[in-house]
Amino acid sequence: MTTSQTHAPSLPPAPATAGPPARPPLWDRSFTLYFVARAVSLFGDAMMPVAAALAVGALYGVSGVGFVLGTWTGTFVLLVLFGGVLADRFGARRMMVVADLVRVLTQAVLAVAFFAGPPPFWLLVAMAALAGAAVAMFLPGANGMVPLVAREPQRANATLKVADALAHLLGPALAGVLLALTSAGTVYAIDAGTFLLSALCLALIRLAPTGASGGTGGSLRRDLRQGWQEFRARTWMWSVILIWMGCGILVFGPLVPLGAALIGERLGPDAYGLAVSFLGAGTVLGGLLALRVRPARPLAAGAVAVAVYTLLPLSVALGTGLPVLLAGHVLGGAAVAFWSVMWATSVQTHTPPAVLNRVTAYELAGSVSGIAVGQMLAGPATALAAPEHLLLVSAGACLAGCVALFATPAIRTLRRAAVPAEDDGDSRADGPDGK
Repeated sequence: MTTSQTHAPSLPPAPATAGPPARPPLWDRSFTLYFVARAVSLFGDAMMPVAAALAVGALYGVSGVGFVLGTWTGTFVLLVLFGGVLADRFGARRMMVVADLVRVLTQAVLAVAFFAGPPPFWLLVAMAALAGAAVAMFLPGANGMVPLVAREPQRANATLKVADALAHLLGPALAGVLLALTSAGTVYAIDAGTFLLSALCLALIRLAPTGASGGTGGSLRRDLRQGWQEFRARTWMWSVILIWMGCGILVFGPLVPLGAALIGERLGPDAYGLAVSFLGAGTVLGGLLALRVRPARPLAAGAVAVAVYTLLPLSVALGTGLPVLLAGHVLGGAAVAFWSVMWATSVQTHTPPAVLNRVTAYELAGSVSGIAVGQMLAGPATALAAPEHLLLVSAGACLAGCVALFATPAIRTLRRAAVPAEDDGDSRADGPDGK
């Protein structure tokens, strides 16, 4: 009590405030550093598809672009399970820093190669494989780090989703401008810089040490088996991944190649770029909505969003005019962003920290593999049916996925986990040394 308060006994005490207690702060030092790390690397990543499509495509054609991107995705799917094990053994933050430094190397090598002249195809493929391996080491820990740096994972996930959406709005546009004014080397050099800044921010994060460690020092096979057992033990989790694999093959995988072809043919190439921008704007709105809405049953609420996403492939398949098409992309972006936040938060808050990175690796491997299969099958499928008919199948599959989510009791009834106490948030650590 201050001196002025001791000499004012006649003042009545402040009335007790009613209502829920104040939320713990989100923007403390740890989360701010983590947010900057993720935001800058996401921005760099968002520039890469444009650089690959235009720079690599100009040298080696569509098949060259597909092979480079396929190498990246294939390497990621093959190694992501090991990334989860290593993140639990050595600490998510440590593995993320190493992965960022590897990507600094790959992007810097490609920048120098493009500045020097047309890079050989083998170099593009080799760097894509190395970068895919680095991402496989990075992403399991990226999910596992959120509960370590934020006491309210849903708010943190929603904030990160907004940053992701803004990166995908601005990154491709900047990449296009840089390619027009300079060269692909500039884009790759900037991407290398974003990973360097990300590694620095992650290295500066400090978490309280603890005697427990996610890594037990046992065999790799045993760690993989333990992660699988934890994943399999949660019916709601593996059920969602099975449904999501089906949606990846039938909805998310073919949507980009088929949608780009149909929209470009009907409304012109600029219309597809505009649709992608509106998709990003919708993702921002979905992230902002997830900041405000805290459903008691997050996956049930997310399933409603999945139903709304059906409007996106439907608007493309039916050949609607530009206003309806853009509205479908806004709603689709908002829907998938809201679902993503509900899903990520559920995984983070219903999985023991010691195995979270391994469990994340299994769910990443399942969901990404479905999308990869869908991308590969999109082209051959057009020999069997018209693209608009295939997208009608996508819309039906999306709606069926929503029904499946609701029909599974373990998914529908999963309740939102309570926010951990303040002490719990400080007691978790990233690895054996608490770093």
